[in-house]
Amino acid sequence: MKKQDNSYRKNFSLAIIFLVLTSVMFIIALFVSYNLNAKYVENEFDSKKIYVQEQTTRPYNNLFQNKITEITSYQGFLDSASAARYADSVFQSYHFVRQMVFYDVQIGNQNQGIIIKNHLGISIKSMYLFRPKNNKVEGIRIWNTKNEIDFEQMATKLARFIALSDTTRGSTQDEIYKTFYDVKPGKISYSNILRREDVKILRELQMHPNSPYYSKQTMMTFFLDPYRLKIKNPYKQLYQKVTIQPVVFDPPDNPIGTLVTEAPLPGAFSDYKLYFLSPPGYLNAEINRRFMPVAGLVLLIYCVLVLIGWLIYRNLGINIKLFKLQYDFINNFTHEFKTPVSVIKIAGSNLSGDSELSERQRKQYGRILNEEADKLNELMSKLLSFTQLENKSIELKREPVDVQQFVNSYIETFRLKHPDFKITSHFDGTPTLLTDPVMLGSVLQNLMENAYKYSHPEKRELHINVSGFKRNIVFSFKDKGIGIQKSELGNVFKKFYRIENQYNQNGSVGLGLAFCKELVNFMDGEITVNSKVNEGSEFIVTLPYEN
Repeated sequence: MKKQDNSYRKNFSLAIIFLVLTSVMFIIALFVSYNLNAKYVENEFDSKKIYVQEQTTRPYNNLFQNKITEITSYQGFLDSASAARYADSVFQSYHFVRQMVFYDVQIGNQNQGIIIKNHLGISIKSMYLFRPKNNKVEGIRIWNTKNEIDFEQMATKLARFIALSDTTRGSTQDEIYKTFYDVKPGKISYSNILRREDVKILRELQMHPNSPYYSKQTMMTFFLDPYRLKIKNPYKQLYQKVTIQPVVFDPPDNPIGTLVTEAPLPGAFSDYKLYFLSPPGYLNAEINRRFMPVAGLVLLIYCVLVLIGWLIYRNLGINIKLFKLQYDFINNFTHEFKTPVSVIKIAGSNLSGDSELSERQRKQYGRILNEEADKLNELMSKLLSFTQLENKSIELKREPVDVQQFVNSYIETFRLKHPDFKITSHFDGTPTLLTDPVMLGSVLQNLMENAYKYSHPEKRELHINVSGFKRNIVFSFKDKGIGIQKSELGNVFKKFYRIENQYNQNGSVGLGLAFCKELVNFMDGEITVNSKVNEGSEFIVTLPYEN
């Protein structure tokens, strides 16, 4: 027994160590996963600004790459009316364009405007200012103003392109961008792209200045307001506030923990930037949102590990208990066999000895042999019957049984066997029962023997009450024995289980009550027990009238 106790303590210590280590790993996993999530969210705070910038500047890029180039499709024949319609489409789609200047340009062998080599001149035929007003386009013709500076710069680029470009091939994107675009902070100037044939003709005109030739050219300047850009922030969980600020903007002192980042704007907005700000603790909600599934997964893994550990610990405990039960069963069963065998051997030796025996002695030895053989036979029969019940290899033989007569016969037999056992009975509405008399008799015999065995010598009393209840018949066996502790009530019907006390150390293998429960269950009944220590126990067997 001492060895078994040590095993339990050892298993319990291992279980505590396993639980502590698993809990520590769980806490570390939560801490690491939270920090990793926090770091990941902070990295996203720095990286997702590019996506916000792309979404915000997409209209500008579309204007620059697609809408402005539509001017080339007019091939210089854009007049004030068509220019106004074009301007209206720009103002409707791109609200950050606050006004446009349209230049109707003329190129020829003239001495007016900007004079280029060999009398090739580029001049302004007319100039209009367009701006939105009351959801319409207002067009105003303007004269010599500061806008001519933009024209002069574009005209210089155009003249250089005519003089130096290679007409044997198409222009590259880099050449087109450098010649026909002029991007400055707050504005974009653009002239329609010349075809190779036009360049050749204009170059010939340089060689023959007296030949009359004029080429129309369209140029426009778009004035942009960066503060009219619509900021698109799909990551509100990362950025509480996104604003457009000048590049030289010096932010005020923010509270400790405030996250700030910037993203420059492209092209004509290069003097401005997107300014991202999130106050202290703003990202906690996003960190927690992403952390909760991870924490749930870690908790699930922790619960699974604890469950596995508990199952292993429980199985170890059950195995040890089963080993102990089987060990006690073998010891008790060996004792039960050894005692009758020893008695039989002694009686047999006396009968086969050389000394003469009297008739009385021979009868006594014969009775002893019969009694001990009956004990062995009864023990073997109980084991065999138990196995057959568990394997469902026997059949229930139903016969009409007069309950009162049947119970009284067993009471009388038991009184003859144990004269010191006081048995009383009471019958209330007990009709004939259709059941197996052998199985019912085994239940009665085992419960009466159990009551006799676990009673004090001076209190060996048993009251049997049989009554009808609804469609059932109830057998009550109430003794005044030693009783059963409340913690043991759930185990008394288990096979090989014995309550440790001085009353079961001789002649108990832990099969009696288990055998009764199997018999009652086989007869579609139920057996329960109520008990108080030192006051007695009551076993209640409920069987149906008919199955």
